[in-house]
Amino acid sequence: MDKRPIEIVERKGLGHPDTICDSIGERIAVYLTKYYYENFGCPLHFNIDKCVLAGGRSQPRFGGGKVIEPILLHFVGRATLSVIDEKEESVPVGILVREAVIDWIRENFRYLDPVKHVSIMYTIRPGSVDLRSVYEQFKENYVPLANDTSMGVGFYPLSETERLCLEAERLLNSSNFKKKYPAVGEDVKVMCVRNRRNLKMTVGVAMVDREIRDADEYLSLKEEISRELYDRLLKDTDLNLDLRLNTADNPNKNIFYITVTGTSAESGDDGQIGRGNRWNGLITPLRYMSIEAHAGKNPVSHVGKIYQFAAQFASEKIYKETNVDEVYVLLVSTIGRPITEPQLAYIQYVNEGRNSDIENDMKQILNEVLEFLPKFWMEFMRGNISMI
Repeated sequence: MDKRPIEIVERKGLGHPDTICDSIGERIAVYLTKYYYENFGCPLHFNIDKCVLAGGRSQPRFGGGKVIEPILLHFVGRATLSVIDEKEESVPVGILVREAVIDWIRENFRYLDPVKHVSIMYTIRPGSVDLRSVYEQFKENYVPLANDTSMGVGFYPLSETERLCLEAERLLNSSNFKKKYPAVGEDVKVMCVRNRRNLKMTVGVAMVDREIRDADEYLSLKEEISRELYDRLLKDTDLNLDLRLNTADNPNKNIFYITVTGTSAESGDDGQIGRGNRWNGLITPLRYMSIEAHAGKNPVSHVGKIYQFAAQFASEKIYKETNVDEVYVLLVSTIGRPITEPQLAYIQYVNEGRNSDIENDMKQILNEVLEFLPKFWMEFMRGNISMI
């Protein structure tokens, strides 16, 4: 990828409305899987992979503004709402959804109050299950059957542009950067366009109004943040970097990118599951990629999630163990077939200047990843596997 003349890479940061939807969808999936496992001994069916964030209304101003209408989060999907064993037992899905929203926001935002600034809705259609029949399936060596015909795509390594795009957002949302610049909000978006050796990086940062006294301080702070970000990134690249921050600002018209809570979701910017980053944390339109939304899907049998992980993990593992230059992995499932048996498992690679026969090694590595997939849900539930 680094040798191509043009490259486009995007990263929607922690507080972007689309990332909020994806991240909370994944937290709901973790909480549901854990509840089913701890209370019934095995994970049960659910897919809560639809979420819309309707932006609120706010009145930001230097020194501190206010939110006048909350953000609305609406989750849609299906879940096992009752379990029949010796008697029928209800599952508190609504409570779990609310806990997931509140916990994730409190862990990741400083100024967004999940109780005051967010309204939560959910439309989750019910299903019931005979626990005994399901539990029998999860005895030794059970391989789940794919509940969709879907695909997963992964590649490795990241290009220089991709790495810098990811690094820029992570730096701006790091705890150390926030301590130094508390006015930097969580809603960060980075767009990188590389034309040969020239990289233009456009960065949007939702600034927190209560941390800035006036327009002069805003402009001074903006310049300081831009300079520090530029200097930090320049240490890791020899590309000709052109970095621009909050380019829609217009001081002559008193237009500045300030927010009350640190996210544009407070004032009309909407979000949705599936519109944000892929499993590797980036949006890369010049690479192979899937538009499948992995967030909120069940981790047992929904290949729309599982194959996204598998393809990315396999490509990274193949790259590191075979020392090829670049690897792509594409997986396609068949509904009703074991998740370990994709109808297509395709490896594409670049291996310039090497003559060794490594394709058998690659296939073996991919097979090892596929054999792991029946255990994916357990590692996902424990927090050992997550999107970047």
